Amino acid sequence: MDANRQLSAEIDSPGVDLLGMARRHWWLVLLLVGAGLLGAVQFTGMQTKVYESATSVLVSPLGNGQDANSTSGRTKGDINLDNEAQLVTSTTVAAGARELMRAAETPDELARKVRVEVPPNTTFLVITYSSSDARVAQAGSHAFAEAYLRNREESAKTEVAGRIAILQDKLNQLNANLLQINNRLANLRPTDPNRPNLESQRTTATSQINTLAGQLNQLLTTTVNAGKITRDAELPSRPVKPNRLLNLASGAMLGLLLGVGAALLRERLDQRVRRPSDLPRRVDVTVLAAVPGRVKPRLDDVFAPFGAGGRIFNRLRNEVLASIPAPLGADVRVALAGQVVVVAGASRGAASTVVAANLAAAFARTGAETVLVCAHLPDSLVDTASVNKMLGVRSVPGLSDVLAGRFSLSSATQRAPRHPNLSVVTTGGTASAGGLLQSQALRDTLATLRERAAYVVVEAPSTSTSADAQSLASLADAAIVAVELRRTRNTEVADAADQLRRVGTPLLGAVVLPRLAVTRGGEERDAQEVTIADDMTAVLEKLPPKEPEEPVAPKRIRTAPAAPAAPAGGTATATAPKVTQASPSVPKRQTRTISVTRVNADTAGENGADKRR
Repeated sequence: MDANRQLSAEIDSPGVDLLGMARRHWWLVLLLVGAGLLGAVQFTGMQTKVYESATSVLVSPLGNGQDANSTSGRTKGDINLDNEAQLVTSTTVAAGARELMRAAETPDELARKVRVEVPPNTTFLVITYSSSDARVAQAGSHAFAEAYLRNREESAKTEVAGRIAILQDKLNQLNANLLQINNRLANLRPTDPNRPNLESQRTTATSQINTLAGQLNQLLTTTVNAGKITRDAELPSRPVKPNRLLNLASGAMLGLLLGVGAALLRERLDQRVRRPSDLPRRVDVTVLAAVPGRVKPRLDDVFAPFGAGGRIFNRLRNEVLASIPAPLGADVRVALAGQVVVVAGASRGAASTVVAANLAAAFARTGAETVLVCAHLPDSLVDTASVNKMLGVRSVPGLSDVLAGRFSLSSATQRAPRHPNLSVVTTGGTASAGGLLQSQALRDTLATLRERAAYVVVEAPSTSTSADAQSLASLADAAIVAVELRRTRNTEVADAADQLRRVGTPLLGAVVLPRLAVTRGGEERDAQEVTIADDMTAVLEKLPPKEPEEPVAPKRIRTAPAAPAAPAGGTATATAPKVTQASPSVPKRQTRTISVTRVNADTAGENGADKRR
């Protein structure tokens, strides 16, 4: 039954809700992002500067068989570059680099500062050396590249020398065997049967000697080329660590994540109503209508009928009509005639006044007789909006004066000048009216209003400050809870719903308003009105009780013709009605004169109502 279902669906979507949460707790997110940036700056300042210099080495095949690639090697070719990369950081190469650098560190300490990379599909090794000194980084990279090439060349030469020695030994043995065979053949007769066998051995030995001699000559003429440096190490101009930009970005991201997490935690722990969707989800209360934040409720007038706020309360009126079932075959308006709807605020504030006044105006726009009853006591006037300003009526006499027996209900009922079919019974000015909202006089007053009006809207005190709202709800046919975003707590809404349901009154739902802001000027005017009401209260306390009213037949409220308006810019004088003194002992009533300046405004205000001062 949400009158703003589309708007609520848009507001309560997960993405928009997350952004709204961050917007509501922007200071917390900003604080943690700043803390993350500050921590990143401090961490950057504490880090030691690290310079890196790289040398590119082209690895050439030696051609002696020791460069053969393994079957499962990562690189394809005659050279296994994975093995060569491991050789760069070996202890032997590190010791050679230490001698070239004339460093004091051990070979293992130097090897830990080296990083070797193998570019894909190449026979290059990129040897990178890290140091806190730029010149040391350059010298270290070049030293390890030079030591690697020297070690590789020496290893290749040692391998070639070993193979030459082996071939030379085999040749010496074969030559010795051949010499023995030749000597034996020289001593044999041509017809000796052993001669063919010795000649075959001589041929085999001669062939082997020729083969080994060829291999020996190849090794003796082989030139060893271990590789070369294609790009020597350069002097680094700036350190690679700390990376200030990366640290700042990481700190800001970490702060943002912590800020969002803290905002989410604060949102979970915060018991204030932040969104209309909180009510059905947390306290199981239906949202009848929700006034969006872009529509600012006014505390000096009701919403215009065709404005955004007026349309919302027109829909709220329809929601109320639909929530109270009508008898079969009966008109909804006839079924609702004489019904009482109580509007109670879940927390202190002007939410109930704004909702009650606008709902009553919406009922009056249907052409049916409507009465707005303000049941706030004078001690809570400072926490509510002024109904007399919103509807253009006097502050006194009102409901408390009627219940105290100072005035009759007819004299306390005022017609709203800007809203036909709407009558108002203000709070009144009797300061000794405490507890009267639970009296039989209130029941009789509401019964009389039921007979005279089609709709009776009662503005009840807040359920969090008084039990009067529960008492009023027990006399009503339906109840509505007024909720003010960012001020009303979920526990207060749950308590209000529980109070109203315990007395058996159907709770139609809640009307959600954005947080109401009262300007400083508005607060000063409210204080002046309270002062005037206190002055009038002192006068009314001295009046004798009114004569009992004669029973009257049930009838609709009819308003006397309005007095002619004073000329523009003129001054009208209003006096309290004269009362005949019942006894000489009663002091003479003092008459207070109030000057009211009426300004003729040809143009409408923001919500379509005339501005009056």
